[in-house]
This record gives sequence, structure tokens and C-alpha cells, in this order.
Amino acid sequence: MSAFQPAISIDEVIERLDMIIEDAIKNNNRAGYFAALYRRVTAAVKEKISEGYFDDNPRMEKLDVVFANRYLEAHHAWINQQSCTKSWELAFATCANWKPLVIQHLFVGMNAHIGLDLGIAAATVQPNDIESLHNDFNKINTILSELTDVVQDELSKIFWPLKIIDVLAGGTDEKIAGFAMGIARDAAWQVALDYSKLTIEEQEAYIIQRDLEVHGFGQKIVNPGMWINALIAVFRILERGNVAWKIRVLNEK
Repeated sequence: MSAFQPAISIDEVIERLDMIIEDAIKNNNRAGYFAALYRRVTAAVKEKISEGYFDDNPRMEKLDVVFANRYLEAHHAWINQQSCTKSWELAFATCANWKPLVIQHLFVGMNAHIGLDLGIAAATVQPNDIESLHNDFNKINTILSELTDVVQDELSKIFWPLKIIDVLAGGTDEKIAGFAMGIARDAAWQVALDYSKLTIEEQEAYIIQRDLEVHGFGQKIVNPGMWINALIAVFRILERGNVAWKIRVLNEK
């Protein structure tokens, strides 16, 4: 078993995500759902960096790589039967469960990566003067918002009623999604602020505690309760395709 080797560039991050996606398609592994979504976000960030979109573009590439390595390391640990954070353990374990919808798999992965990893990565890249990162940190949310329609179109191919819901909602669903992403971003920023003030020993304890909180929320995503589970059972019937096909749809370039 080889030790985890961190990615050193955003291009290498994308290459590794492609490998995870390819393997997931080959093995019908639901872990490919989140990997496909994450690849799209990473490619969008790379494009924005190349356009000079951020205040400090080299720093944002570093943040992207540090952030991605937390996911890549967790994935490496999981497939090699090593321990990882409880948040990621839940996300990867859920991939063996056929009951959750694709969107639940995406949300439980986003919960781990944004709820736990993003703030820690930000404070790692900018341990001093964390506020200097705030504006660029917020710009990530703008990029995510710009991808909402694209991802929604892909999900509607998998779950066809989503197209009807989108028309009936008249843009309200996009506003709700943007609001939710803003809340997640602000929570991650608070993690960055809190984490940046701690000693190394305190940081280790903080990660454990924060991981427990994020894991707890992730459990609600996977198992939201009897009545919502009953509704999910109906929705599951309406999802099209097998695992490999769904990953391909989410990974359309």
C-alpha cells in the first residue's frame, strides 16, 4: 500500500479526480458522484485563476490544492481501509448504500468538504492576517452560484421531475440554493477564523470536535427521518440510469 502523496498543482488535482471518476465508472462506485461535481468546480476555479479573477491568484491556486488534498487524502485512506475524518467516513460509507438519491450523495460530500475542510484549508494557506483572504474566499461562492444551472440541468437528466420543478419555481430554487451556499460559506469562514487563532495542539482538538458536528449534520442528510425517507423512496423510483451512467452525466464537459 503506497503512502498518500499530495497533489502539488491544480492540474494534478484535476488529473487525480479524473482517475477517481474513471475508476468509479468502471466499478459502479457512487463515490464518483461527488468526484464529478468536485472536478467541475475545480475546473471552474482554474479558469477563473487563469483569467486573473481573484485578488491573489497564486494564493487561490494554493488554497485550491490544499483544500483538494484533504478530500484526496480522505479518499486514499478510505480505499486503503485506513481511518479518515468521521465526516468523510460517512460520505464514503454512504456510497455502498443504494437508497440515498444522487443529490443526497452530493450533499453529504459537500457537507464534509465545505463544513470541515474548507475553513481549515483557508487558515492553513493564510495563517496570519486571515482577513486578507476574505474577499477571495467569498468569490468562490460566486463561482458556485454560476455553476448552479449547469449542475441542475445535469441532475434533471437523472431525475426528470426536477425540470418541471425548476419551471414552476421560476428561479426561486436557484435563489434558495444560493442562499444555502452562502450560509455554508459563512460557516466555513468562521471555521477559518477560529482555526487560525489556535495552537497546533488546539487545532487538533478543534478538528475532532468540528468533525463530530459536521458528521452529525451529515447523518441528517443521509437519514432525514421517516416522512422524508418515504418521499425519497418515491423519488428514487423516478431516478434514471445505473451508477456509471449517472456519473457520466454529472461529468459531462
